[in-house]
Amino acid sequence: MDRLGIVVPCYNEEEVFPISAPALRGVLDDLVAKGKISKDSFVMFVNDGSKDRTWELIEEEHEKFPTQVFGVKLAGNVGHQYALTAGLITAKDFCDVTVSIDADLQDDVNVIEEMIDKYHEGCDIVYGVRSSRKTDSFFKRTTAQGFYKLMSGMGVKTVYNHADFRLMSQRAVQAFSEYKETNLFIRGIIPLLGYKTDCVYYERLERAAGESKYPLKKMLALAFNGISSFSIKPINMILGMGVAMLVIALGVAIYSLVQFFRGQVEPGWTSLMLSIWFIGGIQLISLGLVGQYIGKVYTEVKQRPRYNIEKVLSDDSKED
Repeated sequence: MDRLGIVVPCYNEEEVFPISAPALRGVLDDLVAKGKISKDSFVMFVNDGSKDRTWELIEEEHEKFPTQVFGVKLAGNVGHQYALTAGLITAKDFCDVTVSIDADLQDDVNVIEEMIDKYHEGCDIVYGVRSSRKTDSFFKRTTAQGFYKLMSGMGVKTVYNHADFRLMSQRAVQAFSEYKETNLFIRGIIPLLGYKTDCVYYERLERAAGESKYPLKKMLALAFNGISSFSIKPINMILGMGVAMLVIALGVAIYSLVQFFRGQVEPGWTSLMLSIWFIGGIQLISLGLVGQYIGKVYTEVKQRPRYNIEKVLSDDSKED
C-alpha cells in the first residue's frame, strides 16, 4: 500500500488552520478506510516564516496526531514556491506519492481521491485543474486568462487553469529536485519532467478563512518570473523592435534628405520630440528587460541555498 503525503505551504494561516487541518486529516481517514493509501499517510504543513501562531498550531496538531500531522519550519520567509519545494523534497523521503495543496482549501479536497485513482492507473503527475472561473471577479478572471495566454505566447509550457494543486509520485518529485535553479516557477518546471500525466477537474471554492496571500503584485511578479525563467522571446522581441526602428529611421533619413534638397525643411519640433521620447523609452525598456535577465544570471551563479529548514516534525518512520 502506498504512503501519501499531503504537502501544505502555510504563511500566516492562523485563521484557516483549525479548519484545514481536520479537513485534510479527514481525507486521509477516508482514503485509508477505502484501502487506497496506507494507514501511516500524513499531512505535512510547511511554515514559511509566519508572523502569527501558525507554527504553534502545527506543533499542537502534531502532538495530538503525531503519525498523521507532520511539520516543517523554515528559518525565514522565502515565498510560496520555495516553501512548496521544501515541503515536497522533505516529504519524498517519507512517502511514495505527494499531493500539494494550499491551506485556504479553495482547491477541492474531494478530488484527491480521483488523483490517487489515476496514480494507481500509472500516472506520475496528476494536475488539479479548475473547470471554470465563475466564482472569480471580472478583473481576476480576465487577468488570469491573459496570464495563461501570455505564457503560452512566450513559449512557456503550462497547464491552463492549474496552479499548484497536483499529485506527484516519488520519482517525479525526485526528478523535480534535480532542477536547482534559484528563480523557481514550479508550474513551468513540472510539465518538463516528461512522466505520464493526467488531469482532474473541480470547481474552486471560496477561501475558508483569512486573506489571500497572492495579491495582484505577487501575481504579476510570478508571471514575469515564469516568462523570464523559461523564455528568451522578450529578448528576441527587443531585437525585432530594434530592426523595425532601424527601418523607420532610414525612412525618416531619406525623407529628411529629400526635403532638404527641395528646400522645404521645417523645424519639425513635434516629430523630433516624439521620436526622441519614443526611441528613448524603447531603449530604457530594453535595457531594463535585459537587466532582468542579467540579474537572474547573477542570482543563479551564486548558487545560494533556496531555503533553510529549522525544524522537522515527523514520526521518524520511512517504512511503508
